[in-house]
Amino acid sequence: MPLPGESTELNIEILRNICTLENIEITMHAARRLEQRNISIKDILACIMNGEIIEQYPTDYPYPSCLILGFTIKKKYLHTVIGSDLKKLWIITAYYPDSNKWESDYKTRKGDTL
Repeated sequence: MPLPGESTELNIEILRNICTLENIEITMHAARRLEQRNISIKDILACIMNGEIIEQYPTDYPYPSCLILGFTIKKKYLHTVIGSDLKKLWIITAYYPDSNKWESDYKTRKGDTL
């Protein structure tokens, strides 16, 4: 289990194993954003269960986080940012990716170069 502030990359299989309603924490800020964007907790769960990690933020505090690209229950692309101590999942935000900011695969930010 990562300690607060420890640099660790997250693994989608481990996140899926702990992805249950009782292990999900949503901040008030995230809850407001989800409501504004019409994204349900079922959509978040579906995204984690069918998605893939496309960006890692291993030095985020208090726990590492990542950006997951997946699909809602209605098969719409969804980006979900979660942090985890490998026991709980904290929903930081979720949004429908904007084609003006993301390439058509919704995995690559426009303007990113290798």
